[in-house]
Amino acid sequence: MGHIVRQYRLEPGALEIQYIEECFLEFRAKKSADEIIRRLHDREHLILLSMAPSPDNDGRLIPVAFKVGHELRATESQPALRELVDQLADCVPFGDGKVFYSWIGGTRAEWRSQGHYRALTEQQEEWALLHRYRHIVVKTKNRFYSMRAALDHLHFDILKLVPQADVGQSKVYLGKRIGTDLLGKHRTVRSFVEAA
Repeated sequence: MGHIVRQYRLEPGALEIQYIEECFLEFRAKKSADEIIRRLHDREHLILLSMAPSPDNDGRLIPVAFKVGHELRATESQPALRELVDQLADCVPFGDGKVFYSWIGGTRAEWRSQGHYRALTEQQEEWALLHRYRHIVVKTKNRFYSMRAALDHLHFDILKLVPQADVGQSKVYLGKRIGTDLLGKHRTVRSFVEAA
């Protein structure tokens, strides 16, 4: 069976993300719908959820993985984004075209290792190419070994490491160039729908 990927508009998507993040016990600071809306309201963005049959075998589809990303501009007014651009200025060519920042995402524990995150990433890359992005970047922490491994399998290159006193808290920035050659490397079978 292929993956079912849904794209959401801002407000309903923000509510879906707030809901699904409650399923992640390892997320200390969960995003609220209001926080997501504030971050994304004035910029090009993409909210994707991967759906799977409910374990109750009742025919329902439930969200099991998500990815949220947005345009990252060379000049940002939000302090967190301004800091991010400052961190990336020496390794991401902002003057070379649009940059897409894969902001937040994850897969619920029971559905990991089934390709949901890969399917969402590949859908995100197709969307980014269609919307004329040239680069995609993501940030993680050194202690998130499974995330680092997933990004490695998805051919993200390490752009920068920002060491911290606690090595596990060190920030790892990864990225890749978006081009038509990237689509030939995609492996998932997906059905894609825009949510109502």
